[in-house]
Amino acid sequence: MKLTPFDDEYFMRKALQEAEIAFEKGEIPVGVVVVIDEKIIARGHNLTELLNDVTAHAEMQSITAAANYLGGKYLKNCTMYVTLEPCQMCAGALYWAQISNLVFAAGDPERGFRKMGTKLHPKTKVKFGIMETEASQLLKKFFIQKRNLN
Repeated sequence: MKLTPFDDEYFMRKALQEAEIAFEKGEIPVGVVVVIDEKIIARGHNLTELLNDVTAHAEMQSITAAANYLGGKYLKNCTMYVTLEPCQMCAGALYWAQISNLVFAAGDPERGFRKMGTKLHPKTKVKFGIMETEASQLLKKFFIQKRNLN
């Protein structure tokens, strides 16, 4: 089946490519793309190790890039595709950015915004489970490698 640029799976695959970049850099493999009008306007992946910054999550990187692209702080009419459920910090930033749609692949039952009780903006629509298996496998691979190196 050929994917089209108008398909959630197409955009999640692009987010997974960002997660692969993070993996290769030794970062927790989380990737993001932000889309408006079926066009990717921002990409990001975790950079917490490289930048020595606990706030350098993929979502935070892409919120900044998307806001710069749009010339404003609000991400109305945008969709964020992210390979892992955002944490409460990132969910809080998405709340303030007023993202219209959030699509994530794998849930995070330990640190995800839903577990922590963090709310998104009331107008934000959420979908999850898109390419969950692929995202989960990459995360598991990363942590198995990390454990074997220590």
